[in-house]
Amino acid sequence: MGAPDGRGAAAYPVAMRFEHLGFAPDLVDYLAAWDHQRQVHAAVVQGEVPDTVLLLEHAAVYTAGKRTEPHERPFDGTPVIDVDRGGKITWHGPGQLFGYPIVRLPAPIDVVSHVRRLEEVMIRVCREFGVEATRVADRSGVWVLADERGPDRKLGAIGVRVSKQVTMHGFALNCDADLSWADNIVACGIADAGVGSISREAGRPVTVQDVLPYAEKHLSDILDLS
Repeated sequence: MGAPDGRGAAAYPVAMRFEHLGFAPDLVDYLAAWDHQRQVHAAVVQGEVPDTVLLLEHAAVYTAGKRTEPHERPFDGTPVIDVDRGGKITWHGPGQLFGYPIVRLPAPIDVVSHVRRLEEVMIRVCREFGVEATRVADRSGVWVLADERGPDRKLGAIGVRVSKQVTMHGFALNCDADLSWADNIVACGIADAGVGSISREAGRPVTVQDVLPYAEKHLSDILDLS
């Protein structure tokens, strides 16, 4: 990745920068992470820092993207944080690896291609643990297809925003999360599928810390847009 165009472009190493915001037991508050995203986004836009990926594990919370419909929200009235990303409602919490790539996209901006790259990152990470995840037509994220254990199961969700040619938000990959959170909402607006985790599909515990180095490797490989 070369130095970004525009004002404020600075001389810095071109390697992607990773920032760890916190992992269990030091879970990260969603609003605090969102505020930090905005600060890093402004710095990347101005060329003050290189492309950066924030990696973390959130304290439990529901967030709703711009396309969330009223009937998809928590059935018991649990509070929800409305955010400026795409996508619908989902849960963030312990046992999920969150990645927020704050990266400059080449012109012309192609948001779909960015989503596909994030899907590829998660597909490759799942493969590292013997889990064959895939894409499903017209449904973002990564999935394990229906089998004798149940319907299609979503392992990783994506919701992104692009402002001033630089991305925000990103992906959530279920490692060893408690999946009962999905019982209280229409997860990602999809009523006819389930949710899964790498641990459940692999048949053994796979933690966020297990996944982290592989996520960094594949993010570096796939998001290098130079």
